Amino acid sequence: MSDSIPHPDLSGRRVLIPGGTGGVGEGAVRSYLAAGAQVVVPTRSKERAEEFRLLLGEAATTRLHLFEHDYTDFAGAEALVATMVDRLGGVDDVVAPIGGWWHGKRLWEIDEADWQAAFVGLATAHMAVLRAALPRMTRQGAYSIVVGESAHVPIPGSGLVSMEQTALQMMHQVLAVELQGAKRVFLLELGPVATRFVEAVDPAQVTSAQIGAVAVTASASTQSGSLVQLLNRAQAEEALVSLGAAR
Repeated sequence: MSDSIPHPDLSGRRVLIPGGTGGVGEGAVRSYLAAGAQVVVPTRSKERAEEFRLLLGEAATTRLHLFEHDYTDFAGAEALVATMVDRLGGVDDVVAPIGGWWHGKRLWEIDEADWQAAFVGLATAHMAVLRAALPRMTRQGAYSIVVGESAHVPIPGSGLVSMEQTALQMMHQVLAVELQGAKRVFLLELGPVATRFVEAVDPAQVTSAQIGAVAVTASASTQSGSLVQLLNRAQAEEALVSLGAAR
């Protein structure tokens, strides 16, 4: 699946993608720009913003907004969303591929720095963005939390990742109960992903472009929030059909 695949028309939609400069996030950014949306991507420096703009090339239209913000704590996320509302007038959709991989120690070998970085820091960033953005989102939009299958598949040496991802799974479940359909929140569960950093080792491996396409289709759909498994290309294609039918 390439970036030139057809996308639903999301012209006028305002989309926040924290983690958008990462490998998975890049696919979402490209897909929402291709769909006509206004896309906000936070970066920590002007240098990183310029590097990302150059990476996107022609896809980096005037609808790409690179905000220099650290969103990883409550105050930073609040400032990011407030800036977005001030400049674009509101928030419609959020896609949150926040986080990275951590590996190397068994649970009884971790130290406080590991705990803060791989569990507390990432969980806090997700919670901070949710707290700042969800109340401001319009009803037409969708909030997509992105997790890996390590949320329920234990991986030796990466227990902190699994614990944090499982916490995000429960975040989605609690939101579904608390929102009662008032807003749509999806959980996109990924298998190994082919990105600009990681080449596909299996032709069935899901790509960042596919993940972006699914997120866009979820935004365009009327389907209530749900768990969407994207463990491989076949599941991504199935998700596109299922979500597309709900438009």
